[in-house]
Amino acid sequence: MTQAVPHRQRHSLDLEQLISLNSGSFIPRHIGPTQADVAAMLAVVSPNQGLSLADLISTTIPADIYHQANLNLPPAESEAQALVELKTIAAKNQVWRSFIGLGYHNCITPPVIQRNILENPGWYTQYTPYQAEVAQGRLEALFNFQTLVSDLTGLEIANASLLDEATAAAEAMSLSAGISKHKNCHRFFVDANCHPQTIAVIQTRANPLGIEVVVGDPETEDFTVPTFGLVLQYPGSDGRVCDYRAVIAKAKAQGVIVTVATDLLALTLLTPPGELGADIAVGSSQRFGVPLGYGGPHAAFFATKDAYKRQIPGRIVGLSHDVTGQPAYRLALQTREQHIRREKATSNICTAQVLLAVMASMYGVYHGPQGLKNIASRVHGLTQVLAKALHRARYQLVHQQFFDTIQVAVTPEALGLIKQRAENTEINLNYTQATVGISLDETTTLKDIQTLIQIFAPEHNIDVEALILEIKDWAWDEALTRKTPYLTQPVFNSYHSEHELLRYIHRLQAKDLSLTTSMIPLGSCTMKLNATAEMIPVTWPEFGQIHPFAPLTQTQGYQQLFSELETMLAEITGFAGVSLQPNAGSQGEYAGLLVIRAYHHHRHEPQRNICLIPTSAHGTNPASAVMAGMTVVTVNCDDQGNIDVADLTAKADKYQANLAALMITYPSTHGVFETEIRHICQIIHQYGGQVYLDGANMNAMVGLCRPGDFGADVCHLNLHKTFCIPHGGGGPGVGPIGVAAHLVPFLPGHPFLTEAQAQHLGPVTAGAWGSASILPISWMYIKMMGAEGLTQATKIAILNANYIASRLAPYYPILYTGAKGRVAHECILDLRPLKKSAGIEVEDIAKRLMDYGFHAPTVSWPVAGTMMVEPTESESQAELDRFCEAMIAIRAEIAEIETGIADRTNNPLKNAPHPASVITSDLWDRPYSRAKAAYPAPWTKDYKFWPAVSRIDNAYGDRNLVCTCAPMSDYSVTQTVLRE
Repeated sequence: MTQAVPHRQRHSLDLEQLISLNSGSFIPRHIGPTQADVAAMLAVVSPNQGLSLADLISTTIPADIYHQANLNLPPAESEAQALVELKTIAAKNQVWRSFIGLGYHNCITPPVIQRNILENPGWYTQYTPYQAEVAQGRLEALFNFQTLVSDLTGLEIANASLLDEATAAAEAMSLSAGISKHKNCHRFFVDANCHPQTIAVIQTRANPLGIEVVVGDPETEDFTVPTFGLVLQYPGSDGRVCDYRAVIAKAKAQGVIVTVATDLLALTLLTPPGELGADIAVGSSQRFGVPLGYGGPHAAFFATKDAYKRQIPGRIVGLSHDVTGQPAYRLALQTREQHIRREKATSNICTAQVLLAVMASMYGVYHGPQGLKNIASRVHGLTQVLAKALHRARYQLVHQQFFDTIQVAVTPEALGLIKQRAENTEINLNYTQATVGISLDETTTLKDIQTLIQIFAPEHNIDVEALILEIKDWAWDEALTRKTPYLTQPVFNSYHSEHELLRYIHRLQAKDLSLTTSMIPLGSCTMKLNATAEMIPVTWPEFGQIHPFAPLTQTQGYQQLFSELETMLAEITGFAGVSLQPNAGSQGEYAGLLVIRAYHHHRHEPQRNICLIPTSAHGTNPASAVMAGMTVVTVNCDDQGNIDVADLTAKADKYQANLAALMITYPSTHGVFETEIRHICQIIHQYGGQVYLDGANMNAMVGLCRPGDFGADVCHLNLHKTFCIPHGGGGPGVGPIGVAAHLVPFLPGHPFLTEAQAQHLGPVTAGAWGSASILPISWMYIKMMGAEGLTQATKIAILNANYIASRLAPYYPILYTGAKGRVAHECILDLRPLKKSAGIEVEDIAKRLMDYGFHAPTVSWPVAGTMMVEPTESESQAELDRFCEAMIAIRAEIAEIETGIADRTNNPLKNAPHPASVITSDLWDRPYSRAKAAYPAPWTKDYKFWPAVSRIDNAYGDRNLVCTCAPMSDYSVTQTVLRE
């Protein structure tokens, strides 16, 4: 008998167990609390009751909607496995050289910007800059963006970016209608030479508002028929550069508001729209260093006259000062925005493309005015060389004045040969029945020019370098050559070496609190882990370097990604179909309502236009409903924050002949699972309406309940919240919609898609798949979590929120809880009693939290004088405890005010935050120590995040609106005024 070897047996058994484990499991890396933490936290949530995690969930989610079955998703993969699988999918994309144009251009992302902004969590995990004192870096970068846009367009005020060029043009249409002197006028004229996707989105937006969109030649239009607005493309979609002064003057003489869609790079050489007489300028900053990304995300821009500053959509960054007189940036004129004006708002936009706008602004800072002009001149020069070469090859150009795009007239026979030769060299051109369009860009080389010539005229031997010597002037009339200087401000003339730009980027980053510093506990704005493995594929060339209108045969990897992501999201939500097109939550809301509208019209019930919306709803809900052509009727909420079912029933009955939809957020805006949700859906269906569910709080439902199962017909998802696309400092976002089977035929189409003709709804965004290049983030997240991980994440999100509520309840009342005393994934702290007892406002606590190293929770929403806290599943118990200890310590500071120990007006909360400049000042006349001000908790002594400025004077900034950098000649004067 052979003697056994015990240690070998043990080794074999251990190896077998190890092999069966997924040692690279992503789930515990995404979810913060350990198993031991979970047990300890449950003991706090329910002391001495032996509460399990299953018990917590069953007492939180109503039994009649609890989704007991496991999600039908692929098994969880490790980070390495998922990246390998995605790389295989990406390899199915073919990265050809695209000269298609149509508003999209290949460009060079300076590596210093790619590595230190696009790939830097210190920039992409920041939140929207509502707490300006800890967002000064990003606000400065956006301020630079506004200056860049304002200078190049020749208009007085610009916003901090919009979603894409097409929707920016649609926003211009809305603004024009609002400010036009032609009241009750519904005619809007669109230049036929606008980009096709822009025309299509304008038509989609116009339809529910009863606006007649006339597409034609503005030069032959006399505008004697009352028209409230006109949009021109400059340069045109076909590349033509026209002097539109006469057209604009003719239109304005008839009271028409004029918008010019334009190209920032071209405006370094061409007369800006403002000098041509335009009222509004829109466009995309994509070619300023932002990858093509198969259509997005990119930062659009919107500039207009100062007279329209209170009507401009989106965010505006303004310059104010803090309480010490130091210059400070903040979001300006917020009273005009949708979250305040609600159904009276002219736009539902509640976001911007901040990360992309920062990249574009840094591109401008890096190159400066001369560098940008050099790039534009080179692109234009090469275009002239190509034009001359094709002329020598006996081709006719459709137009002789151009910047970077030429249109070549061809016979049908030549067209086929050209297309074949282009495909053989892996080049995409812009084909029509009788022309071929060619758009050059920053990446174009002389070799590319030679290749293009060979595609058109292989039999000709043309000396390209000799043609270069013939280029002496611009390919447009002298009257259109720009004379006005631009970007004279110091910031655009100081950081042209990589060292200097790197240091500038880092200085700004250091002024911003992001998830790299601490948790950002914002209710309804889920700030969870944005894992590195999820972010890596975004900059792969197979995803980033593809033109949105490249043939579908070249984008099979993207098509597989879209299909798989749509299928997984449909399974998670319980819906039959998903559209990935909406590129923000607000756009998802709007698209969902348009789907409902199209459904009713298809059923010959166009009179259904009443949208019921609870009083607790986010401001985008009523604004979106109005944009979709609906009339808003509010529904009351009860004392527990739930929908008043009796009031809902009464109003559904009253408006039953006209009821279109109910918009509801679930779990509720107040952070609880309403027990009547299934009944609420039944009521709406009984009266012929559809249920639109705002999926902002899907973070509390994934794996536990599905909107499609309990009665919702449409639901938008915030992929930048629940599914891990980062906030990017206030954008990008993605807001796809899921719909029930009967609504699938009405999902958004797009002119690029061959099946668009069969769709009942036009596009809602410029790209057929919206912000396509960041969809791999959500694909990676779902793949690495699997059904088990996603479900566990939701359970832990609910546990973390209940843990915080339990810890803080003795100090701050929890305003709303569910039927069994639980909150969902967020809780509302009621701070209102503190105003009476200590004179402390919610803002004081928000600012004091900065001294403890935290970003404030959501302030005064959905209830004024409260804070909404959402910890997410990614935060560890240690981080949750640190936040709770900060809030408890602040409550003790408030108690000192209540008992008279601390002064009611001169105390750490009223004076917060305390930046280093205040702490180190020679003057200290406060009745508490510098140490208490700056180091109020033990961890601040180990690591201190310093707010960049003291509390900002918002009212001053609105009264004295400054939203662009002062030119170099005025710089010292501006600084003197601010100090005074």
